[in-house]
Amino acid sequence: MEEDIIPSISFNEAYRTRTKEAALRVIRLFQQLPRTSEAFILGKQLLGAATSVAANFRAACRGRSSAEWYAKLCICVEEADEALFWLELLSDAGIVPPARLHKLQQEYVELVSVLATARKRAKR
Repeated sequence: MEEDIIPSISFNEAYRTRTKEAALRVIRLFQQLPRTSEAFILGKQLLGAATSVAANFRAACRGRSSAEWYAKLCICVEEADEALFWLELLSDAGIVPPARLHKLQQEYVELVSVLATARKRAKR
């Protein structure tokens, strides 16, 4: 029965890679932020959320049960949405030009959507 709940190995592998690559993009963005206290605080929050998505998805893939996989996936959805929030704040506060963040924001919108859908399917 658990095979029905936990997504396929190919989904897990693809999203392990995708969440890690998104986290690496955030790390590179953080390294290039202006040297202001506002940029540092918001950037650090973004860095924490983005790396948490990747780490928790990796942990979900190593889960020992469908319950553990589901719990980690819930964290991934929350952290991906939080990363999106920090990206929005960096843009709205004028710290980073919106055009520079657009693709990264789109990536986190897609991650939230896909991971939330996987969570919803797992709940059934």
